[in-house]
Amino acid sequence: MNNLIPAIQVKNLSFYYATSKAIEGISIDIYQNQVTAIIGPSGCGKSTFIKTLNRISELEGSVKVEGTVEFFGQNIYDPRINLNRLRRQIGMVFQKPNPFPLSIYENVAYGIRIDGRRSQTELDEIVESALKGAALWNEVKDKLDKSALGLSGGQQQRLCIARALAIQPKVLLMDEPCSALDPIATMKVEELIHSLRSELTIAIVTHNMQQAARVSDFTAFFSTDESRIGQMVEFGTTSQIFNSPLDARTHDYVSGRFG
Repeated sequence: MNNLIPAIQVKNLSFYYATSKAIEGISIDIYQNQVTAIIGPSGCGKSTFIKTLNRISELEGSVKVEGTVEFFGQNIYDPRINLNRLRRQIGMVFQKPNPFPLSIYENVAYGIRIDGRRSQTELDEIVESALKGAALWNEVKDKLDKSALGLSGGQQQRLCIARALAIQPKVLLMDEPCSALDPIATMKVEELIHSLRSELTIAIVTHNMQQAARVSDFTAFFSTDESRIGQMVEFGTTSQIFNSPLDARTHDYVSGRFG
């Protein structure tokens, strides 16, 4: 780990929805150009945690944060931070595909148009590049003017990834991106994650142990018990977490004994 650069450093992070604590005392480095998987049983704070990394959790209502989240050294919870710029640099793909009721082209171009004026040639180039990056170009290049809602679930999810890629983020957060997909679509998204790791830092929440083992370089195991809210039990290389975990709770979870 010594030669790896953290893209995001989380230090003693606790997070509350109103007065209800959701996660407690999380400290983790998410390394640049690596894939980090967040695993753990339902209700342990995985999705809440990943939403704190670009402050999208604040769209869900009143929240409170203790600790810090630093993105290349800058505390993203500094009141002076530009949230629109932050969320362009740290993109997100959700559990359920959420294409806009627009054409395939306009879905991908949406964030670029908001970002500022571009020539039509530039827009065309960015849309094509993003769709190629999401391994979708060959399937949709002849129907860019068709509604995105006509795509299959797997295609819609890759379109949402293309939409995130179009604004050239440094980090891509993925909250169970394959949970609504069939095995073939899941395989395509996993292949996409492999191909993107050279350009992006990726953090992925997944309930699928095999998926975490297949796609990630590092794994964080979150859990909860009667006395403590969502906490990170253990973090390490994916090989270490799955083959020689240090905590008995991690061992029980990855071996299928609970969760």
